[in-house]
Amino acid sequence: MFKTKLSQSHTWGELNTSKFMDRHVGAIAALILISLLSSLSGTPFDHSISNGWEAFLWGLADPVISLNCLVGIVAIGLLSSVFVHGAAIAGCFVFATVLGIVIHIFQLNLPGTEIAIAESVGAAIAISTIIFGTMLMMPNQLNFLVLALLGISAGLFQGYANAESIVAAGIIPVVTYILGITLTLFAVAMSARKIGVAMGMGEINRILPWISLAGFAFCAIGIVFLSNSLI
Repeated sequence: MFKTKLSQSHTWGELNTSKFMDRHVGAIAALILISLLSSLSGTPFDHSISNGWEAFLWGLADPVISLNCLVGIVAIGLLSSVFVHGAAIAGCFVFATVLGIVIHIFQLNLPGTEIAIAESVGAAIAISTIIFGTMLMMPNQLNFLVLALLGISAGLFQGYANAESIVAAGIIPVVTYILGITLTLFAVAMSARKIGVAMGMGEINRILPWISLAGFAFCAIGIVFLSNSLI
């Protein structure tokens, strides 16, 4: 009788874990689909913000409508699941993104350099995506400090790029935009991390073919965006 109860409890736990992971996978898949549809439908990535509510909504949307940025966030979350305290890596990425926004808002660029800077930042984000995709193909070779530094670098570039739409906005739109973008970044990164933990990415010598496939796909996306930024 006791063994039967243990068996039922174990089965129920597996079912809950499966449902839990399916929900996160479904949510991220939906975001990637939204990002693809936004790109295909010509959704304007360059937009102006006039009030706090509009800023909050664009803050929620900006990390999602750019496929290059979105896959970078997902990759960071997956990679962080390799480490017990990997949530700190995702946290560093989110904090660095906010810092990148602040740097762009208060930095005075020389006249005529905006286009060159935008192209350089776009190329840097694409390169970060390629690096993260490569890391996903060999997760057992990761180093906590190296991944944290790469996450900070990627976050700074992404935040700098996202801040373009609120450079001329007031203080309230800036605050609400940062709040919105922080919520989205945290939700996506931590969802990806939970997927990785549930799949056992942190287990030594465990090979996950779908993670390697995802890494390859992320590399391909990064290469496409890098090519477009250099043309």
